[in-house]
Amino acid sequence: MGQKINPIGLRVALNKNWESRWYADKASFGDNLHEDLKLREYVKEQMKQAAIARVVIERFASRIRLTAHVARPGVMIGRKGAELEKLRSELQNIALGKEVFVDVVEVKKPETNAQLVAESIAMQLERRISFRRAMKKAIQTAMDMGVLGIKIKCSGRLGGAELARTEQYKDGKTPLHTLKANIDYGSIAAMTLAGKIGIKVWICHKESMEEMNNATNAKKGKAQKSSAR
Repeated sequence: MGQKINPIGLRVALNKNWESRWYADKASFGDNLHEDLKLREYVKEQMKQAAIARVVIERFASRIRLTAHVARPGVMIGRKGAELEKLRSELQNIALGKEVFVDVVEVKKPETNAQLVAESIAMQLERRISFRRAMKKAIQTAMDMGVLGIKIKCSGRLGGAELARTEQYKDGKTPLHTLKANIDYGSIAAMTLAGKIGIKVWICHKESMEEMNNATNAKKGKAQKSSAR
């Protein structure tokens, strides 16, 4: 089970939260979903240099709040907020005139964010750096930053080999079957000269994480006992 299911989707409502937070009826659900995909794709494409970890989208009637978790917020905001304002106006055109608010949240430790680690390895592979060197360096850096465990898997024509294969390295513990374990997951495809190389990263964090505070926990969500009426 742990090898076939997205670790984040498996833990939604336990210690993870949805990245799209809104409600829609059957008629408008599909349109909103495709609009979310377009907004995320555009933000990640335009702000590639800002190292975007994830984009959270919330909807309120005809308004959209887009929260970008980035490693380099200064690149996304720009001088006196010029880049952010330009991005907001372009997103409003994609959202068909809906009012869009853009918030920027800094990722304090990008070396321990699974998506950013995967993108960093992909960038190194595209620069023709050895995949073993890139993977082992990412693992060593993450462990030095205090994570409980990390596992990295690369698949494809590694090192320009004729036959595709899979190699993985890991350190510490990454219990994929333990639901209460705070597993962060990220994946990306590196476009190398030999073809696509898929990169997957699993990182096991300690309990005190941002998702733990924002997730809809069943125990936390129970109504408090009131006095008898």
